[in-house]
Amino acid sequence: MNLLAALVANPSAAVLSSVAALCYAALAWAHRRMSATQVRIALAAAWLLHLLTLAHGLLAAPVRFGFAPALSITAWLLLTVYLVESRLYPQLQARWPLAALGALTVLTALLFPGASYPTLKSPWLPLHWALGIASYGLIGAAVVHAWLMQRAERAMRSGTASDTSMPLLTLERLTFRFVGAGFALLTATLIAGGLFAEAFRHAWVWDHKTIFSVLSWATTGILLWGRWRMGWRGRIAVRMLYLAAGLLLLGYVGSRFVIEVVLQRT
Repeated sequence: MNLLAALVANPSAAVLSSVAALCYAALAWAHRRMSATQVRIALAAAWLLHLLTLAHGLLAAPVRFGFAPALSITAWLLLTVYLVESRLYPQLQARWPLAALGALTVLTALLFPGASYPTLKSPWLPLHWALGIASYGLIGAAVVHAWLMQRAERAMRSGTASDTSMPLLTLERLTFRFVGAGFALLTATLIAGGLFAEAFRHAWVWDHKTIFSVLSWATTGILLWGRWRMGWRGRIAVRMLYLAAGLLLLGYVGSRFVIEVVLQRT
């Protein structure tokens, strides 16, 4: 679907998405020339517009869902975490990457709204979606903190770290808190998926989505075990986290991208 087709098919969603994307893009471009208060206001406004865009898509009839709405919700969850954390830790600096991500995912969801679900096959399906997207958001938050941790470590080694920078140990602690929460929700997602299959008296289907999700779950579990038993930290922990996040992204989002964009099926 091209942009013109998206505008014609759903003009109200197109307007909301376009305004939200413009707010994000303006923030990503001009954040260095804005005060801290102006940045918070602009980010909160973009966040609210993003939420209205998501609500418009998810509450419409029929419900549509796919790889792009999943990415858009994940980006919104990341921004929600950042808005809360930036109040607790003013040193946390990830504004423009998250704003750019928000703009990109909002427009992608407009162009690829996903498959239509006139009726839900099982009451477990919304729970499965919610748990899965929440696990995406928490693992994504862990990845953002790991990236900030690597950046802080490089700055400290090169002697360019400032006194107002986020403490490295605090970033590491926050990273693993998000990893643990993401692992718990991913476990619940897989259980809900099993219940969803059982509701239709189906066996567990080992498709691409399931395989990559289970591999991500196993990698995250190994990372947490290594942290607990062997004190893993630094590069090995960050690389395992990136691997787990990549496998998780290849699960639902990757499989749906192939179906919707490459094969052009819904």
